[in-house]
Amino acid sequence: MSGAYSTSSGVRGSNHGSVLGDAKFHAPVPTRRGWAENVRIWWREIDKWLLALVLLLMMLGTVAVAAASPAAGNQYKVGEFVFFERHIVFQILGVGVMLAVSFASRDNARRIGILMAVAMLFLLFLVPLIGVEKNGARRWLDLGMSLQPSEFLKPGFAILLAWMLSWRLRDPELPVLGYATLTMALVGALLMLQPNLGATILFGGVWFVLVLLSGVSIQRVAALILGGLASITAAYFLYDNARYRIDSFFGGGTAFDQVDLAQRTLLNGGWTGSGLWLGTRKMNLPEAHTDYIFSVIGEEFGLLTCGLFLILFVAIVVRALVRLVDEENLFALLAGAGLATQIGGQAFINMLVNLQLFPSKGMTLPLVSYGGSSTIAVCFTIGLLLAITRRNPFLERETPGLKNLFERQKNEERP
Repeated sequence: MSGAYSTSSGVRGSNHGSVLGDAKFHAPVPTRRGWAENVRIWWREIDKWLLALVLLLMMLGTVAVAAASPAAGNQYKVGEFVFFERHIVFQILGVGVMLAVSFASRDNARRIGILMAVAMLFLLFLVPLIGVEKNGARRWLDLGMSLQPSEFLKPGFAILLAWMLSWRLRDPELPVLGYATLTMALVGALLMLQPNLGATILFGGVWFVLVLLSGVSIQRVAALILGGLASITAAYFLYDNARYRIDSFFGGGTAFDQVDLAQRTLLNGGWTGSGLWLGTRKMNLPEAHTDYIFSVIGEEFGLLTCGLFLILFVAIVVRALVRLVDEENLFALLAGAGLATQIGGQAFINMLVNLQLFPSKGMTLPLVSYGGSSTIAVCFTIGLLLAITRRNPFLERETPGLKNLFERQKNEERP
């Protein structure tokens, strides 16, 4: 048939019409999905196990805050359950933020994370100038509500570094390791001005994991480890806050004796605990509802329950990594691993501090501790992790992703 053509729908026709008459064929016009359709797609693609683990941990954390609220109320001279009531509100807001962010596509999650990182870096520059000082540290901005920029920088930092390091697939000659290291140096310098050694160590851990997964050589990894040790040594001699905390950990001290009190509180409940609101040592424990809530869990619910919290955090990290095992996209692999490292790293540091196995860091237990902006920030992080690990279960993948990462690195290093 002369003048035949193929339409976008694959139907053969002619300039004079088709065998069905003079009806014209047009390319299908994309239609906007309705709210119900978007929810259906989201539910199909979301990691339901990861979401369930997070929600379970948040529910158990709410009970823990209820146990710690009387001690916090006594410390701040307010009602016994004021912090518990506020925590319920923050948890509801946090879950809303988490679910809203998890609806984002992978590309939009990347854009949101990068914009968050840039905005929080700008606010970090303002903290030493106009920040609010609490307990000898200047980490907060008063923007109508107390905001700690470093908390919201955590997810943005992981996304930003993952985006930078993924550039090497487009151009292997780009100095992506240098860009990532300069970003880490800038963040570390701004945090140490507060000072905030704990956050600096956590950011450094996320940076190290992402650099390692991006495929750098073993020689560079060794150099990075030596650089990290040199940085910690410099912090010990240059920053009183770091020196006091490290000295307190190794030799005991008077300025941070709450670490010893936290350990005693944690062990006071034995294996099964004294029971809800029956703990006594928690009443003398500073920041029982935030930094040392793990000790309150130990006293009132026992060491077995502490083990349950540990298992839940391990399960969240492992589940996220399992989801990335056959991931084909390097950015998604790095971003997901970075966000999981940030959540898991913060949790394990907090637990080790409560057990007096790590110097005090002033770091909350994510998804468990009381907090306003910190709770929202952690839920925002989980929302990004859920968005990045979303996947169509009907799509088959041929590349082994994370399973072949180190094998790919070896091949790249061969001459």
